[in-house]
Amino acid sequence: MKQHRPWFDKERLGYLDQRKQATIQCIQDPSQSNVDNLNNVRREASRYFRNKKKAYLNAKIEELKNNNKIKNNRYVYRGISDLKKG
Repeated sequence: MKQHRPWFDKERLGYLDQRKQATIQCIQDPSQSNVDNLNNVRREASRYFRNKKKAYLNAKIEELKNNNKIKNNRYVYRGISDLKKG
């Protein structure tokens, strides 16, 4: 797991645990219902992570715009480098 994911917090670990449990259940009993459940859990988790990351990036971009308006160049460049890392 990457160390630098500010949008990834403890709340999202529930989705990872749910996905892991569905995977284990599918491996132990590969019935069609378990495969469908695994696909649904994966889809929900991916959608949730994607939306949270998008919300974080949009907030960060808005912060960069505000810093650029008031000529805080140091924070603009620092924010840009943070976006590149994450």
